[in-house]
Amino acid sequence: MKWYLAKIVFRIICGDGDHKAQFDEQVRLVLADSSEEAFEKAQQIGEDEQDSFMNHIEQLVQWKFINVSELYQLHDMIHGAEVFSRIEEHEDGDNYTNIVHNKARHTRERNASMVLEQL
Repeated sequence: MKWYLAKIVFRIICGDGDHKAQFDEQVRLVLADSSEEAFEKAQQIGEDEQDSFMNHIEQLVQWKFINVSELYQLHDMIHGAEVFSRIEEHEDGDNYTNIVHNKARHTRERNASMVLEQL
């Protein structure tokens, strides 16, 4: 058995869908004997996790599975191994840098509170 990373894409539709197209790209671990099996398993995850519900203003929200857009075999499970990368381009580099620092601060604070809860 081998580990794979699969990018599973969902489209999010609120109400009648009269809004900017919104997609959720999820990177998932999949355990399989081959890339073909991993792809099929990832598609099954997507199919199984489609959802629809009513939001707080009673609009139907649909999470529709689109497909598996990427699949990568993980070869070496070692400390520091790269498992995902994406190039971002932004008009305001300083603003993006600040967003990253704010997310890092939030992540550190959340992890610290989780440790304290375990004590």
